[in-house]
Amino acid sequence: MKTESSKQHTATPRQAPEVASEFPAGFLIGAATASYQIEGAVQEDGRIPSIWDTFSHTPGKTWNGDTGDIAVDHYHRFEQDLDLMADLGLQAYRFSIAWPRIVDADGQTNPAGIDFYSRLVDGLISRGIRPIATLYHWDLPQHLEDAGGWLNRETAYRFAEYAAEIAKALGDRVHTWTTLNEPWCSAYLGYGSGAHAPGLADGAAALRAVHHLNLAHGLAVPQLRRHSSNRPAVSATLNFHVVRGDDQEACRRIDALANRAFTGPMLRGEYDADLLEDTREVTDWSFVQEGDLELIHQPIDLLGVNYYSTVTVRMWDGEGEHVRNDGHKDMGGTPWPGSEHVEFLAQPGPFTDMGWNIAPDGLEDLLVSLHERYPELPLMITENGAAFPDVVATGEDGPCVHDELRVDYLVRHFAAAQAAIARGVDLRGYLVWSLLDNFEWGFGYAKRFGIVRVDYETQERLVKDSGHWLRQTISAHRQRSALEAPTETDA
Repeated sequence: MKTESSKQHTATPRQAPEVASEFPAGFLIGAATASYQIEGAVQEDGRIPSIWDTFSHTPGKTWNGDTGDIAVDHYHRFEQDLDLMADLGLQAYRFSIAWPRIVDADGQTNPAGIDFYSRLVDGLISRGIRPIATLYHWDLPQHLEDAGGWLNRETAYRFAEYAAEIAKALGDRVHTWTTLNEPWCSAYLGYGSGAHAPGLADGAAALRAVHHLNLAHGLAVPQLRRHSSNRPAVSATLNFHVVRGDDQEACRRIDALANRAFTGPMLRGEYDADLLEDTREVTDWSFVQEGDLELIHQPIDLLGVNYYSTVTVRMWDGEGEHVRNDGHKDMGGTPWPGSEHVEFLAQPGPFTDMGWNIAPDGLEDLLVSLHERYPELPLMITENGAAFPDVVATGEDGPCVHDELRVDYLVRHFAAAQAAIARGVDLRGYLVWSLLDNFEWGFGYAKRFGIVRVDYETQERLVKDSGHWLRQTISAHRQRSALEAPTETDA
C-alpha cells in the first residue's frame, strides 16, 4: 500500500562528469513526462476512463498486473514536483494533458481537469520553466475506443474539438504545443501488435489508425493557432526509427512504415508510393478521403524527435529462425504490416535495461538526416534517456543513487546533439526522458527511466546522480548563454 510522504532527498553525487554546456544561447534543456505514467488519481475530479485504464486492468497485459491507478501520484504532488524541477534548474518541462480529464463522455468540458493543468502551467511559469504541452500521449478516452477508437474517422474530429478547448484555456501561456506523441506506437503497437492499448492485433487496422492519427494532427493544428494568443510554437513528436543494414530493400520498407508514414503526409502532403505498394495486400487505403492530405499537411514550427536506439534489418530468406529483435514486446501481432518478412537482427551492445542498444551516433545521424530532408524545419529532442536497474546506496548526506551508466548515456547523447549542431542542424532543445521513474506502459514499474528515483511505496523522490549532472549542465549552459548574450552596444 502506498503511503503519503513529502520527503525529497537531494544527496550530492560522487563525481561530476564533464557537463554539456556547448549549446547555443536560447537552447532549452529540460525533462519530459506523460500523464498516465505519472498522474494517478484516475477516478478523481471528473476524469473518465482511458484505454490504458482498461488495458492495464486486463490480466496479462502489463508486468505484474501493474496499473497507472496511483502511478507516482503527481496529480496530488505536482507542487512538490514543480519545486523539484526548479531545484534541478529545468528550462523547459514537457508534460502531456490527459484527454479523459478535459472532455467527458458527453463532449462537455470538465472544469476540474482544466483547472489542474492551468495550475501546473502557472506553477511552471512562476518558476521560470517553459511549458511544453502534448495533447495526446496515448490515453484515449475509453468511450471513444468503444466507438472504434483510431479506426473511426470521427475520433480525429473529436481530437480537434478537444484541442480547441484546451487551447482556449491555456493558449495564452503554453510555450510549445505538441499534437501527438509517437503516433507510430499508438497505431502499430496499439492496433497492430497488441503490445499497447487497446491491444488489437490487425495489420489493416494499424494502417487505418496511422491515417486517422495523421488526420487528427492536421485538424488540431489550426485549432491550436486559432485559440492561442501568445504565438506558441506548434509541433508533433515522432519516434524515428534509425534503420541500419546492408539490405536496401529491408531498410526502405521499415523506413516507409516507421518514419515516412507520418512525415510524408504531415510534412509533404502525401503517402509515398512505395508505402502504398508495400501494404497493398494488407489494405487498399480507401479510408483516405479526398482532401485529407491537404488537411494533414499543416505548417508546423517545430518537429519533436524521440530517440533511444537503432535497428538493423534484412529481408528474411525463408530459412532458419525469423529474427525479430525490433525492441518491442511480442504479444502475438506484428507492428510491421506488409513487411513481416523483414528480419530485425541482434544489435551490438552495450544495452539499457530495456534491451535497447546504446548508439549515440544514431542520434547524430538522425538529426543530420532530418535537417538535410527538411532544412527549414527546426528540431527539438523531445525524449531521450535510458532505463537501468538503479540501486539506492547510503552516502555521507543520506540515501543516493549513483547511476553512472545513465550519466554516461546522457553525456554521450548530449555530445551527439552538439555534433549535429556543429554540422548545421537547427536544434532548439533537449528534453531528457524522464523526470521521474514511472509506469512504463506494458513493463509496469519494472523499468526505471527517471533522473529522479521514486519509491513506489512511499512516493519519496530522490535525485539520482544523473539529475545532479543535468542540473550542473543546465547551470553551465545558462552561464555560457549569459556570456554570449549581446550587450546594448552589440545590438
